[in-house]
Amino acid sequence: MSTFSLLPFSPLLESQQNNSWLKFSQQHPSFSDKLSAERLALFKQAIALSDFILRSALQAPELVIELFSSERLLLNETPDYKAALAKELANCSTEEQLHRSLRLFRLVEMTYIGVGDFLLATSLDESLKRLSSLADQLIIAANNWLSTYCHNKWGVPVNSAGEQQELLVYGMGKLGGQELNFSSDIDLIFVYPEAGETQGLRRTIDNQLFFTRLGQKLITALNQQTVDGFVYRVDMRLRPFGESGPVVLSFNAMENYYQDQGRDWERYAMLKARLIGESQYHGQLSNMLRPFVYRRYIDFSVIDSLRRMKAMIAQEVRRKQLNNNIKLGAGGIREVEFIVQVFQMIRGGRVNELQHRNLLTVLPLLVKHEEITAQSAQVLTDSYRFLRRVENIIQALNDQQTQTLPDNDLDQQRLLIILADLDCHDWPSFLSQLAFHMQGVHQQFVELIGEESPNRQAVDQYWTTLWDSQWSDEESIAWIENSPQLGHEADGEKIWQSDVIWQALRDFRREMIKCSMGNRGRQVLDKLIPTVLWHLANLKLTDQTLVRVLGVLTTVATRTAYLELLFENEGALKQLIHLCRNSSWVAEYIAKYPILLDELIDPKLFHQPPLLSSYVAELRETMLRVPDDDQEAQMIALREFKQVKQLRIAAADITGILPITEVSDHLTALAEAIVEEVANLAWQQVSLRFGVPSSRLDSANKGFAIIGYGKLGGIELGYSSDLDLVYVHDANLEEMTTGPREISAGQFYLKLAQRMMHLFNTRMSNGILYELDMRLRPSGNAGLLMVHIDTFAHYQENDAWTWEHQALVRARVIYGHQTLASQFIDIKRQVLMKARDKQQLREDVINMRNKMRQHLDKSSTSEIDIKQGLGGLVDIEFIVQYLVLVHSAQHPNLSVHSDNISLLQYLANISVISTQEQQILTNNYCKLRDFGHHATLQNSAAMIASTEFDAEYSQVMTIVNKLYQ
Repeated sequence: MSTFSLLPFSPLLESQQNNSWLKFSQQHPSFSDKLSAERLALFKQAIALSDFILRSALQAPELVIELFSSERLLLNETPDYKAALAKELANCSTEEQLHRSLRLFRLVEMTYIGVGDFLLATSLDESLKRLSSLADQLIIAANNWLSTYCHNKWGVPVNSAGEQQELLVYGMGKLGGQELNFSSDIDLIFVYPEAGETQGLRRTIDNQLFFTRLGQKLITALNQQTVDGFVYRVDMRLRPFGESGPVVLSFNAMENYYQDQGRDWERYAMLKARLIGESQYHGQLSNMLRPFVYRRYIDFSVIDSLRRMKAMIAQEVRRKQLNNNIKLGAGGIREVEFIVQVFQMIRGGRVNELQHRNLLTVLPLLVKHEEITAQSAQVLTDSYRFLRRVENIIQALNDQQTQTLPDNDLDQQRLLIILADLDCHDWPSFLSQLAFHMQGVHQQFVELIGEESPNRQAVDQYWTTLWDSQWSDEESIAWIENSPQLGHEADGEKIWQSDVIWQALRDFRREMIKCSMGNRGRQVLDKLIPTVLWHLANLKLTDQTLVRVLGVLTTVATRTAYLELLFENEGALKQLIHLCRNSSWVAEYIAKYPILLDELIDPKLFHQPPLLSSYVAELRETMLRVPDDDQEAQMIALREFKQVKQLRIAAADITGILPITEVSDHLTALAEAIVEEVANLAWQQVSLRFGVPSSRLDSANKGFAIIGYGKLGGIELGYSSDLDLVYVHDANLEEMTTGPREISAGQFYLKLAQRMMHLFNTRMSNGILYELDMRLRPSGNAGLLMVHIDTFAHYQENDAWTWEHQALVRARVIYGHQTLASQFIDIKRQVLMKARDKQQLREDVINMRNKMRQHLDKSSTSEIDIKQGLGGLVDIEFIVQYLVLVHSAQHPNLSVHSDNISLLQYLANISVISTQEQQILTNNYCKLRDFGHHATLQNSAAMIASTEFDAEYSQVMTIVNKLYQ
């Protein structure tokens, strides 16, 4: 039994107590009579210290006052939540009653935990135990009640042997480690043992559908905001395949996923995974997944993975400008977790004792097995306890999921008096103690895990003298001229135009004087600029490179974290200089989106382009870190992902690692991954409001497909390409949706198309995602945004113009269920195989080509437009499309390909063109595309000197004119 004495409140806290009590007593004047004077004083202090406790008392005064008057308030042991919940839910007969009972139970018990933390000196261990145990029992109770409810509605799920199956719930993260925060989300994964179907009722459904429905009801019971609040914010994005994956998986599906597709970050996630409750299946599933998490060999590869994850967190801290964050900042809670987890993953496969989920349990075991010293473990333990205690307090102030220190006097005083640490008698001393702990953690992180050391070359004082000077223009130019680093080329030419260099520096310095930078930022900039000059001079780079680098620095000047990143990380600065030297487009791209500077830390930027197959998985991993109810954050994250990956592709392009065809392959694969994610997000957002067409309920087939045309369809995207898209669906237009706001399937798919357009086109702080061109849909801009596949087929067969059939040559399905994809393939084949009047077709194609050249060709006597000029890209594309339309009736497999290179090869294989003609057209097509890519990287017009293209032009036009005959 705890004893308590009232806390010595400051005048500010006394004032807050009076205000809170006044607010409560005015709304509920009679309830205070039920408390003794001692308990009333305790209640007053509680509602003064926590807005959450005050809000709970105002919402449910009878329950909270009953708690404060009870003996159990002072009990030291963890309550028997299981028994209390069983009693509470015994009389629930509807889901609405269940929801209300769960929420009110949670309200009372969280108030109880908060009072213990704030006023009754409950230990951190006990507090975390109570929070985790409460969450466990709420999940178990809701699952048990809903399972019975679903059994009565759809039958009892069994396997092939007739054994009853049940829904098992994985608790991830801090819930899995039984170290839950006061206001944590709960990360869950749902699984069931075996396939089968329900029995006991006239109609049966398969187990997958049963457990999907049960899982959805469980999420709603815990997550949905009602008048009584919510139980927990539920996050299901850690499940296999993320948001696009099924809500629940069988054991076999789980095992197959992690064996075949599990990624490093999922290994980290599964370290904490714990099946909540007890069942006969718990051991079986844990044994199946253990080899994925813990490798039998000593696994040092995790250190690199950890560093990458740490860099991503540092990037997130910079992007969100997170200050005073005790979780994600250097030396924060996350670094302690990383240290422990990396040793678990390295050694856990061989040392079973390290396979614990609770951090404080594992730390002494790391000492025992000589992975870390006792001193390191003590530093980490003390700091972790201090940080977790602070975290719990700041979250319990208002039941908010935050790790940021309060910035107002009231909450700062609340934190200090609750913390009751003799070394933290005021806010400055608290910050000093916090810094002591976080610096200790970060030092251990660097010693145990390691960080890349800058190892920067000493900056020549020569350039510091110039930057710090207040000289005249003449003196400054002379100083640059006389730099011992520069010298002259063998032919006597100057490496730098000193006057241009000085003008750029002078203008930049004037701009910085007007800039609202803090002292720290100016100090870093004063060290960074001489460093930049030293590197430029050392590499003998041109003044143009300096201008581009300064352009980037101008945009980030007020973001000290980015200046520090470049100054402290020599590799990142060198990467920036290299990119600016080789591409004005990349320099402007980074200046436009400064978050890309974080990518420069990775030394593999120039040497290891992303894998073609990795974009989908990496995007899903990125989106997992974004709250699924924050649509603005989702749109920003999509744009950031595209920008980061485009930078990496451009870097590989600049260094020649990727040839032109592979650059387009990567840009196209990136676009396809983003289209898939946008489609899934749009589906999720529209179905949240309207439900889904009834035939799509619990189906993996969403009933629509996205067709890519043009450069996307032809796998030839460039850096600035827009996306030519057509949306089709195969729904019964009279079918209705399943949501509270019923609409027809036709309206649903129209709203889905509009939502996708919104996700692509909305201009966020970091721009748009892609420009979309939807004019190739049936009837163009006058047509519906998404049409039925039968309407699409009818239009192509009966109403489409020749140029639309030309466009169809390059079309392919880039997203959608296989059923619709197969339908489109059949339609494309049938349309391309149509018998055509060759003379009329030739006239149509040539007339369209001439019309385009007349309106779009920018060629002059000295330069040729590589796209629209004679012998340019469009002439080659048009002749390929013409030949496909002429010969598809005899060669149906021409419809299989959508890219010009493959089509030219196929046309040669079937002897429509000669091998020599194929090689000439292919070589010129690749050369012009390569030229166009590099023109984009230099922000120059896609024009080639006539003298460079005369021979090629003659060859191409000779072949084109011959083939039109």
